[in-house]
Amino acid sequence: MCGINGIFHLNNKSIDENQLLKMRDVLEHRGPDDAGIFIENNIGFGHRRLSIIDISSAGHQPFYSENGRYVIIFNGEIYNYKSFYPELENKGITLKSGSDTEVLLKLYELYGLRMLSRLNGMFAFAIWDKEDKKLVLARDRMGVKPLYYSLYQNTLYFASEQKALFAAGIPIQISESGLEEYFFNRFVAGENTLYTNVNKLLPGHYMIIDANGNTKTTKWWNLKEEIQNHNQITNPKQWFEETFFESVKLRMVSDAPVGVLLSGGLDSCSILSSLYHQSYKNIQTFNIGFSEEHHNESYLAKKITEDYKYEFNTIKVEGDFLFDNLVESTYFQDEPLMHLNEPHLLAVSKLANSKVKVLLSGEGADELMGGYVRYKALKNPSLLKTISFLSNLDYFNNNPRFDKLMRYSKIRDQSDLILFNGTSIYPDDINSFYGKKTKPTNEYRYQILKEAQELYPNNLQRQALYFDQHTYMCSLLDRNDRCTMGASIECREPFLDQRLIAGLGTLDDKWLFSGKKGKYILKSTMENKLPKEIINFRKIGLSSPWENYLVSDSKFRDELQNFAKSEIFNMPFLENLNGQKLVAQIEKGDKKIIPYILPLFMLHIWQKNYFEKFV
Repeated sequence: MCGINGIFHLNNKSIDENQLLKMRDVLEHRGPDDAGIFIENNIGFGHRRLSIIDISSAGHQPFYSENGRYVIIFNGEIYNYKSFYPELENKGITLKSGSDTEVLLKLYELYGLRMLSRLNGMFAFAIWDKEDKKLVLARDRMGVKPLYYSLYQNTLYFASEQKALFAAGIPIQISESGLEEYFFNRFVAGENTLYTNVNKLLPGHYMIIDANGNTKTTKWWNLKEEIQNHNQITNPKQWFEETFFESVKLRMVSDAPVGVLLSGGLDSCSILSSLYHQSYKNIQTFNIGFSEEHHNESYLAKKITEDYKYEFNTIKVEGDFLFDNLVESTYFQDEPLMHLNEPHLLAVSKLANSKVKVLLSGEGADELMGGYVRYKALKNPSLLKTISFLSNLDYFNNNPRFDKLMRYSKIRDQSDLILFNGTSIYPDDINSFYGKKTKPTNEYRYQILKEAQELYPNNLQRQALYFDQHTYMCSLLDRNDRCTMGASIECREPFLDQRLIAGLGTLDDKWLFSGKKGKYILKSTMENKLPKEIINFRKIGLSSPWENYLVSDSKFRDELQNFAKSEIFNMPFLENLNGQKLVAQIEKGDKKIIPYILPLFMLHIWQKNYFEKFV
């Protein structure tokens, strides 16, 4: 796990070493163990290393091929790298390190980018070909590892985080369409970002840039095709258990200690149970506790940890400690916080840092197996049309969850039911709150929706899963990467093994949506391995009572007054909002305003504590 960055001048200008080092060292939190650079005329690489596999100096990067032709910088892990040892040995290749980086580069020398389909891992890497004067950038299937780039003034800049691009001198400019999508969809999907001149290399894609500035981006992994071409799974439960357990085992490959990010819910407890039943010893678990009973699963996490004779670690993130982590996580995130649990993840990662270098996470299970309650509304969409009459009843009117359902039920277009299923702001809300009559446009979202509709015609629930796997889940993976790497911790997601992703996409609906909580295949697989309390516990997720935080803690109350007169209300389509009135509604206890206020408040925190650093 590392931070990578690079500069490729397409006008043959020489590399400014100081500029390259600024980019590299603003990513020090991603790799505090080692640092390296490569410069040759108009190309330069920077690397910050978090040593996990082959922690000796033999794993130093940039890494050079034996013949000197290729240079690689690599962020991530290739979990199955040792499986290539016999093949390389048969070709007369002797490895000089125990690192997966060397294996990756050898495979590229032998097979070029065809080797990508054989990798099981999470990765973002850059390879420079000295002979052909060609730069290759590549990213893993689901986008677990980030990679951003900017074509600016005849130069290609790239890095693991946007802040490295700004450190290189690329102006930080907010994209109006990106800002609009942040408010209405919670995050910017696809290759665009919140910023003008900054793009993401999409998951499952690679980019080739030659010396003449010719750029070609290719999709090397297509989930739709993987599902369509997958062999039929005759015994889903057996297949799932074997594949899931093997995925967990693969993600234990490390020369540094590995722990588990344990909420107490089904997903993370299933990972811990898999480790236990595969006889792993001395596992550390790390948990986020809440004082509010409604949000707390900590006692379940503690119980299963102690049952398995592992070591339990927990932390509460409240008051001033929460506010400080909010500001810090905003810096690491590079964009306004969207999931609202980033401060908690950063804090628990800092707790873990003293004991482990790697954390296993249950991320991805909900999107792959239908774990969100919001998917249930899509089973019989015609019923949504009959719900609106309840909006006059006080109980439903004052309950935030039912208020959200009421607003969602007003959507009539089935495509919009998918597009807005994972958001908190719906088309009618856009007009009533922001005064905008048009929905945000993002061609990538419509492209993914089209794929989902072709793959699962007339099945809105499956369409929503496929859509989330390419949009919402990407934002969760970005959050996990930034919050854990902000504390110099690597995060691995066993549910995102490519065999599970494609295979689950082929199964009948009953294996996903049966029961009250979905994820039926996971629940039925683990029901004889996990305590009944965990199998039957209501789903909470990592949710936080922000409506209480904003008015109960002194730092938040003070910042709320600053927010009332924030500069953000001078931004496009926010100038019609009155910050003073919004704060007054919060102070009166209006819970309905919370979904609208929180993105604005997080934008204010970002503008004040991040944007000003790079202007």
